[in-house]
Amino acid sequence: MASQKEDSSLNTYRLLEGSEEDDLYTEDGTVDYLDNIANRRTTGNWKACSYILGTEFSERLASFGMSSNLVVYLKNRLNEHSVTASKNMANWSGTCYAMPLIGAVVADRYLGRYGTIATFSIIYAMGMSLLTLSASVPGLKPICDEGGVCYSTDAQTAVFFIALYLVAIGSGGIKPCVTPFGADQFDDTDEVEKAQKGSLFNWFYFLISIASLIAHSVLVWIQVNIGWGIGYGIATGAMVIAVIWFFSGTTLYRNQRPGSNPLTRLRRVIVASIKKRNLKVPTDESVLFKNVDAETTTIRSHKLDHTESLSFFDKAAVELESDRIEGSINTWSLCTVTEVEELKALVRLLPLWATGIIFSTMYVQTGIFFVLQGCVMDTRVGNSSFEFPPASVGIFDFISVMFWVPVYEHIIVPVARKFTGQKNGLTPLQRLGTGLFIAIFSMICAGILEYLRLELVRRHDYYELDHVPMSIFWQIPQYFIMGCAEVFTQIGQMEFFYDQAPDSMRSFGAALSLSTTALGCYMSSFLVTVVTKYSTRNGNVGWITDNLNYGHLHYFFGLLAMLGTINLGVFILVSRWYTHKKSVKALD
Repeated sequence: MASQKEDSSLNTYRLLEGSEEDDLYTEDGTVDYLDNIANRRTTGNWKACSYILGTEFSERLASFGMSSNLVVYLKNRLNEHSVTASKNMANWSGTCYAMPLIGAVVADRYLGRYGTIATFSIIYAMGMSLLTLSASVPGLKPICDEGGVCYSTDAQTAVFFIALYLVAIGSGGIKPCVTPFGADQFDDTDEVEKAQKGSLFNWFYFLISIASLIAHSVLVWIQVNIGWGIGYGIATGAMVIAVIWFFSGTTLYRNQRPGSNPLTRLRRVIVASIKKRNLKVPTDESVLFKNVDAETTTIRSHKLDHTESLSFFDKAAVELESDRIEGSINTWSLCTVTEVEELKALVRLLPLWATGIIFSTMYVQTGIFFVLQGCVMDTRVGNSSFEFPPASVGIFDFISVMFWVPVYEHIIVPVARKFTGQKNGLTPLQRLGTGLFIAIFSMICAGILEYLRLELVRRHDYYELDHVPMSIFWQIPQYFIMGCAEVFTQIGQMEFFYDQAPDSMRSFGAALSLSTTALGCYMSSFLVTVVTKYSTRNGNVGWITDNLNYGHLHYFFGLLAMLGTINLGVFILVSRWYTHKKSVKALD
């Protein structure tokens, strides 16, 4: 142990003195599993990312294997109405994407990204195991009569939802950490590694899409044709493999030490600014407080330079005699420029963050109303007796992603680079806006298809048919277009929030990005509630019915397309006003 400490001290000395062996060690504050400064040659880079990406592949296989057909399970096995099933699906999905805000705080303040992923993945596996039991063990699984109608007791339903929300808690520690943890394996101070990191987000999403493709095809087919218990059991096995694979790469990982609670730092700046609201900010920014606070700074982390916008918060960095108590700084009255700029960075992100909510509202329909729409279409493949599960059409979303990721990387980026002069072809904001535009057409396609399907129902009086004679494969365009939108919007959003979030709050930044999906799910649930209440007035059947042949689902898709168009206009406006953060590699 003493030898390890001596080696660590020697490494630190070499790093700070700028010796010839500087290039052996990272300069971004990362450490190895023994808490020594990370060695470039033996840790990090793609060799470490192979374990992280493999873990995420298995976790997403488990996640999509469980969730892709969930709305069908809720409706057919728990015997819920279409509106109830869609709302429960949206609310659970929203919780999955809201929990990362808690996981991010745990990672940034207490456990670090490695510890958070390790801890919450075990909770995740426990939830998946209980879910499998609830769908396979007599007494826990729903009871079905000879006609195929299923019922569940209150206790059975409770066990099922307890399992679901254990999974939501577990995912809350993985989702905000795994992408930043992968990015941590590349040192931003090294130009070669920084360039390699540029492809991480694209290929990260590419592997997720492969896992989703397998889940939506193989696992969904197993659930429908062999048994829900077996399908969920395979998904649970994938999660167990994810846990084992993640721990296998422990010695290779580069880790950022956790710092102070990011939310506490933000609150301190707000409180200090309000206390000094009557002060005038000096015109000379050099007099603002810049001392290093050991609780908020990690070794070699990037500090933030002062920006002119949101100057009210600069008051927190104006030093007064009363800010020091017996020689110590009152951190609730005086904050560093970097702490102030951390708050500014997040405040500036909020308008752009908000525009992601409507996109997410449109996107979650691929797992809710796209699936329910497919349930009332002809699921046969040609003239054969083989039936294509409605949830499996979602594979074309992920086929689209797998098609567009390499196209974007190898064709769009080089071509766009010639016109924009940007290293990555499009800026993250340009990429985001393009995706928001494309997503609108997915809703338009879905609405047109539903309109044509209902016209067929009316012309031939197919109201009581379970499956209208219109092939489910007409849904492919709406899924494929949404997959293209994902490549631009969701990958661009991951890249943008990672880049613009302060170094010490990257897990929180990732969680903030994911929270748009959470609010999009809740927004979907809210819209369904409002639309149902509005459309069923005066005894009307409503837009969304248990038998969609009597409803007007195309109106709902049209509403989403309209909201998406308004949202795109708002995005264009706020993106023009956005000010990027300024990082300086220096200690205050």
